[in-house]
Amino acid sequence: MTDKNAALVPEEGWHCLHLFYRIEYGQWQLLSREEQNAAKTNLASLVQEIRAMDSAQLLTLSVLTPKADLGFMLITPDLQAANKIDKQLSLSLGPDVLSPVYSYLSLTEESEYITTEEEYAQTLEKEQKLEPSSEKFTEAMNSFRERTKKYRQERVYPTLPDWPVVCFYNMSKRRGEQRNWYALPYEERRKLMKGHAAVGREFAGKVKQLITGSTGLDDAEWGVTLFARDTFQIKAIVYKMRFDRVSAEYADFGEFFIGIQLPLDELFQRLQL
Repeated sequence: MTDKNAALVPEEGWHCLHLFYRIEYGQWQLLSREEQNAAKTNLASLVQEIRAMDSAQLLTLSVLTPKADLGFMLITPDLQAANKIDKQLSLSLGPDVLSPVYSYLSLTEESEYITTEEEYAQTLEKEQKLEPSSEKFTEAMNSFRERTKKYRQERVYPTLPDWPVVCFYNMSKRRGEQRNWYALPYEERRKLMKGHAAVGREFAGKVKQLITGSTGLDDAEWGVTLFARDTFQIKAIVYKMRFDRVSAEYADFGEFFIGIQLPLDELFQRLQL
């Protein structure tokens, strides 16, 4: 018999869940001070429990603008755990206190346009004129393997940074009559994405990006989470990338959410709970 509670871990990658809520302050005020304190203790215990889980990461966010008040970003290998945590968080402050306004499910992944070892080896031979038997060629290939390993770890099995500003939005590639990304030959798409990635590298040390795939999992094709130390860098990278051909001609963007990472005690004060 199949265990319906058995872990649902993907062949590759971890599940990523973004959750945004509005606080129903009228409902919150109906609770006594003792009930409010118990509710906050319950959420604090739940957050601590989630963060103690194997490979699970949970960010708590104070969300700017009236779109939402409170946000969570969860990464966990197990879809069963993600589903349970989703339900637990929504009820953590009591029935009807947290009203969901937006959620997004995606999966960490590496880019399909990453350079392979064979392609990099050809580059060393043709462009740098290195012989495969040379010491410099071997050193270059070893360095490439280390960079690729680090890149893959950061994309597929990431450690979320503690940078204070967090921006999330979804995006898809266009399939219109005039611009259809998927009608382009692979090599052209790859060339365009290399130029797109080059823009992102200009913000190294200023913005950290996590691109997660959501084809078949949610309404768009990717979720984009940007981490920065100030909002200027978020604004700058999104603005500059929109002039890149990949974004200008082939990308459609969803709603943007901006949050500030805060520990729960400060978050409760910020939200006046």
